[in-house]
This record gives sequence, structure tokens and C-alpha cells, in this order.
Amino acid sequence: MRPSGMLRKRRMYRGLFDRGIWFFSIYQEIQLESVAVNVTIQDFVADVESKLFFRNKQQVSEEIMFVFPVDPDTVVYTFYATMGDTRIEAMLWDKEEAQKLHKATSGMENLRYLQDQPDIWGPVFVCFLGTLPPNRDVAINLCYIQELPLHTDGAALFCWPQDLFPQHMRFSWQISEDEILENLHFRICLQSACGVSHVDINSSHTPLQYTAPDQTSAEVSLKSTPWHFDDLQLLVYYKRPHNLSAVVESRDPKAAPGSLLGDSVVMVTLKPSIPEVVPSTGQLGEFLFLIDCSLFQDAQNTLLFLLKSLPVGCYFNIYSFGATFKAFYPQSVEYTQESMDNAVRRLSSICPDLGGCDLLGLLKSIYSTPLLHEHPRQLFIFIQRKISSEEEAIMAEVHRYRDDQRCFCFPVNSCDSFNLCQAISLETKGECVCIHSKLDMTSEAVKCLQQALKPLASEISLHWDLPPGLEVTMIRKAPESIFQGHQSIIYAQIHGQAQDPEADVAAVTLKYLVGSQSFNYTLRFSLFPSADDRLPVHRMAMMHLLWKLSRDGTSRSEKGIWQNAVTFSLSLGVQSPFTSSIAVRMELMDTWHHDSLPLDSPMLLPPSHNLVPCQLLWCGFRPVWFNSTKFWMVQKFQFCLEMLHPKASDAVVLTKLSSPRKEQESPPEELVMEEPPPFHISWDWKISPLSTRLCDFSSLRAVVALWKANGSWDLTSALTLALGLSKAEVKGQKPSKHVKPTAWATVLALVWLHRYKWRVSWSELLEAKSCRWLQDQTEIHLNECLEAANSLLGCLVEPIIFRM
Repeated sequence: MRPSGMLRKRRMYRGLFDRGIWFFSIYQEIQLESVAVNVTIQDFVADVESKLFFRNKQQVSEEIMFVFPVDPDTVVYTFYATMGDTRIEAMLWDKEEAQKLHKATSGMENLRYLQDQPDIWGPVFVCFLGTLPPNRDVAINLCYIQELPLHTDGAALFCWPQDLFPQHMRFSWQISEDEILENLHFRICLQSACGVSHVDINSSHTPLQYTAPDQTSAEVSLKSTPWHFDDLQLLVYYKRPHNLSAVVESRDPKAAPGSLLGDSVVMVTLKPSIPEVVPSTGQLGEFLFLIDCSLFQDAQNTLLFLLKSLPVGCYFNIYSFGATFKAFYPQSVEYTQESMDNAVRRLSSICPDLGGCDLLGLLKSIYSTPLLHEHPRQLFIFIQRKISSEEEAIMAEVHRYRDDQRCFCFPVNSCDSFNLCQAISLETKGECVCIHSKLDMTSEAVKCLQQALKPLASEISLHWDLPPGLEVTMIRKAPESIFQGHQSIIYAQIHGQAQDPEADVAAVTLKYLVGSQSFNYTLRFSLFPSADDRLPVHRMAMMHLLWKLSRDGTSRSEKGIWQNAVTFSLSLGVQSPFTSSIAVRMELMDTWHHDSLPLDSPMLLPPSHNLVPCQLLWCGFRPVWFNSTKFWMVQKFQFCLEMLHPKASDAVVLTKLSSPRKEQESPPEELVMEEPPPFHISWDWKISPLSTRLCDFSSLRAVVALWKANGSWDLTSALTLALGLSKAEVKGQKPSKHVKPTAWATVLALVWLHRYKWRVSWSELLEAKSCRWLQDQTEIHLNECLEAANSLLGCLVEPIIFRM
């Protein structure tokens, strides 16, 4: 997790005559003494109310800043800090007014210093708190809501950063239980109509206590902090599968009926059940490959394998981008033999471009093209260069269309845009894999394509059954498709007056297709839940409504809509594209006066000397590099393992690894790999297999290049040469005159590919495509063909590879 908590301002000198630069760092002497956190989790939304007490244990004053990383599904709606008789409170303002206030605010350079931090990236909420005297405390009150991600096993995942636990409690065996109870108050309330089953927490905690007879609500508290320097991870498991669940939140009684606050809001979680294997006549999907022109040489092999692996019936396009961008086709084309051959021929037309990197322009161009019906869009982005000062604009575009796409990103090891790639992947529920060697690109890209080709839920629709007199207005609509293992949360406003006051039950039905199979689930839910004055569901719905208004192009010229959007944003403290944050310093004796004023009162405008720098920033920088050999040693060890015979003993491997370098022969040119620059980052790194270097890659490329779009091979002299055979051998070993040459060539190529499978793990996708073609053929005499192919190639491949 990204750094959070209190940062101390200090100066770093870079030379004898350099005046130095300011930057902020976590400093041990500004310690978090105690925390009080209350978390309420309803299905997949968490409402967090926290109070953090920091103390300056130095004998000198320190300038401090509070930083809290957020993501697009998080809304910070309350923040204030108390130091002695002074209170600093974050407030929302109309964006244009806030920009004027920012110009009048002294100390805004502190936010610019923060953006120079190498280990702070992505969107962060930040507030400069000023000077904390020696041995003085500051109390931080932070409230936020967030949509929780879905864990791989179906649980709701809630995290709390380790930086926001008292540092002295990280080694809990050194302190008493009474001290823990005094300084750690962390209570978690769980609510779900599906019923709470159990929790899994990476920390000592109290037993789960049910607070309702039907086990729809429960409580649990922490007894200690997570082990050492781990973030808190809480997994919540529900009794019933969350294919469909609903949470209704009652209206705010102080708001006018008909407004968002004056009506009930329902949050519906969609998690379609998708079978692993689905019989289908065609493959859904639009696959777009975006290639940084500086990678044109390395990417040609990768693009070849990706193109050959696509299924017939999908749509695809290839884009190259540098200072400008180009597309192979004006719009995506259907994948056929002709379109594939044309694309393969044009791969060499990608020219190097060492100028700019206009990824933003390319994404805008792609998003401006309409989606293809029943073909969900998936992007594969290969990038090596830094995106210059456009990270925030790119993420705004990605966020705007996040329900319409999924992105797989492949930054090269020294890429300055790694953090941006990671953010794009997380935003679209894709994957980011860092490429550490040239041929790893092919391996990782094909494996991600394998994931992208898994069955998905399409043609998703919701059907409502409400008591007469009530209607539903969708705030966030259901997406057209949901990928396997993912979920979507939608929000709707329930308005009107029920004709029958006693009617308190409604129903919603989810319908979708997986391949040609149709599914539907119906859920009945209560329209009169218990009230929650913190309105977490209304706040999340408000956030999506404001983003929707922004996406629809609402401008300041549309005064009515703009003013309503600002009013919505201010009423619930939900930051939006129409508002911005400003913090105000005030004496505690004056806070009652502020609370008594209406939201639109001109008296809320503070004098400039009371303004404090506070903003939601985007920081986009590369991670910190440091000298470490851990990753390099793992890759080196794996590489050496594969240089040996696959059945070589561990002792032989260790002997070769430990032998002096001068006694070892230099490997041939194609086996030499570049040492990746070692680095450290909080994300888990995937160690890519280096096995693609260990087989005859030129032959493998030749065999794949001859592969047809439908998954078969023609029996040609080029294929026999690539397989290392003569035309006479292939013709003489043909099992029967009734076997078609194409079927015989396909079986031969499959057996040859399977021989290298232990070295090229991603060949499974290639094999699966050919096996599907063979299954559609008649009278191919597979057993005879396999026996002949094994004899000819000297293999012992089993019939199971044909999946029949």
C-alpha cells in the first residue's frame, strides 16, 4: 500500500554549494500514539470513521503534512485536525472559486514539494497542517467511504495501511495488553442481508459476535496490530453467494422528497456466476493492441503470437504510438484468415519513433469509437517511455470509460510510467506485468490473452418489480458485460409514493448470457431498512452521479445543471470535477459560528490568511530504485535450471551455480540475458519464465507464422523445414490416404509444439485453438496420426493433448 500518515518537511542538500530542496518524509519522531477506528461494512461498501493522535517527540518544532492515498472508488467526506486551540478543517468549494482561493493561499509550494516525492504516486488526499511544537499533539479526524474489491475467493476485502497503526505496537509482545487496549480501538461492524459467515484477519481479534438473530449483522474488534510491517487485511465471507445482493438506504428526513437525498437509494451488487467451460459457436471480444514505437523491434514477435492466438469471430486492431499514433485499420475488423494475414504483413511497417509519447491522444481516439455489440473491449498496452505530465488526464479518461473496457499493461523494466500502468490496470480490473527481458514480453502477453479469452457474462440487464406508485431511476447503470471473477456495483434512486403504505418489499432480476446459455437470478429486498445518518450509500451514489454529469460534458454555461452539481457535491462532502478542496484554520471558539451558517452563505468565505493548502493531488513518478539482488538471483537460478536437462538433479544445478565464472563456458549469443535493474516497490512482482530463450525460437516463430487463423496448418515445404523434417519423411509416414494433408500437418505441428511445452508454458493457448479445429473435423484418424507423428519426431506424446 502507498505511504500514508504524517510527513515531516525537511531539506535535502545535493552539493556543497547547493541551497537544497524541500521534501517530505515519514519521520519516526512524529509518532502515531493511538487510533480509534470504526468501520461499517455493508456487502461491498465500507464506511470508515477514524481518529488518529500524533505527537512530536522532538525538542524542536516540525512542519508536517497529512497524506492519505485514495482511489476512484473512495470518497473522503470529513477531514479536520486539532492542535491545541486551533482547528484545520477541509471544505469543498466551487472549482473556480477554489482556484482563486488557492492563488491567495500561502504555502501552496508545499504541495509541489510533495509531488517531487519518488514513493508517493497516484491520487492522494493531502493537507498541510503547519508547525507542530515540541511535545505537542495533533488529532486527525478522517472519515471516508469506499467500494471494496472482490477477493479471488469471493470475499469482500478491506485494507488499512500499516502507517496508520501506532508504531510502538508493531511488536506487540513487547507491550502489555492494557497498553494495547488503551491505544488501539478498532471496531468493525458487518451487515448483509445474505448473512455474515466468518471473517479472516491477519491480526489477533475478538471472536465474531452476531448482533442479529438471523446473523445478518456482526461485530469484531482487533486485539493487536498486524504482524511487523503488514497492512491490515480483513476478508469478509457471506453465507450466500453474492450473485445478486441489494442494500437500501433510507432518505435523509431533512431533504426535500424528489431529490437524491430526499429519496431512498438502492445499491445492487452484481457478481454473475460464470462456468469455466462454455460451449459457444463464436468468441466474443474486441482486442486492441497498443505498441510504443520505441519497442517496435521487440514487439514484432509478441504481436505475431498474439495475432495467431486470437479466435475466429472476434474483432481486433493494432495501434502504434509515439509523437503521433497510427492504426492498422480505421476501425476494428473481424478476425479472419485474410485480416490476420494482412496484419502480419504490416507488422514490419511499425517504425521507430523516439519523439513524444501520445498515449492520451490515442486513448481519446479509441474511446471515441463506439463499442461493438456483444464484443467487450480489451486493451493490451506495451510501453517503454515516460508519459510526460499527462498522467492525471490519462487516468481521467480511463476512469470515464472504465466500465467499457479492461486493460492489460506491459511496462518495460526501466519504464518511468510503471505507476501509471499499474493504476490503469487496477482501474479497469485488468493486470499489469512488468517485462524484465525482451522475450518475456511474448510469454506474459500470451498468458494475459489466455485470461482475456475466458468466458464472460454479456447482455446484462436488470428488471425491477416495485409496488405501484414507486419508480426507479438508474444512477450508475449495469455494464454490458462482466468478466470472470469480477463484480459490478450499481446505484438507483427509488422515488414516488407507494399506493399501498404497507407495501415494503420489492424485487430485482438479473439476466445475462454466458456464451449461448442464459441465466437469471431474482432477489427480493425490503424497502424500509434501518436508517443510517452517515448515508454511505447516498454518498457513493452521489459520487457516480457527479462523474456521470462530468462525462456528459456539463459545462459552466449550463448554469442550472452546474449549480445543482455543486450543491450536490457540497451537501454530502463528495468531491467531484465541479468542486475542489480548501482547508481553513480557525480557533475552536469560532467553529460554532461556522456550523450555524447555511452552505451557500457568503460568510463562509474565509480571509486568505486563514487558508491552508489542502488538495486531492495526482502524483505520477517512478518507484525508488535501490541495490538489491533478490530478483536477479531468482531469475538467474531459474535460467540455470532450464539450461540443464529437465531431469537434472538439484545437486548438479547447485554445482553449476556455485562453480567459478571463469570455469564456465560463455553461453551462446541468444542465451545471454540482460540483468534487469533491481528495484523495490510495494506491489508483488511476477517473475516471468525465461524458458523462451531455451528452445529454438526461430523454428518456433516459423511454425507459428505458418499457422492459419482457424488453428490448422497446411502441409507445405516451409512447415516441414521448420519442423526439422524432409518432405519425403513427412509423406512416407502419413498414416492413411484417407487422412487429409491439413489434418496430418496439424497433428504433426501440435506434437512438435507439445515437445517444447515444458519450455514454452504459454503454448497451451496455441494447442487449444488447434484442438478445437481438429474436433470439428471428421475421419481424421487421430490415434494413427499421433502414433505416426510420435515416431517421426521421436516423442512420446499422449492422446490427452487433443482434449477428446
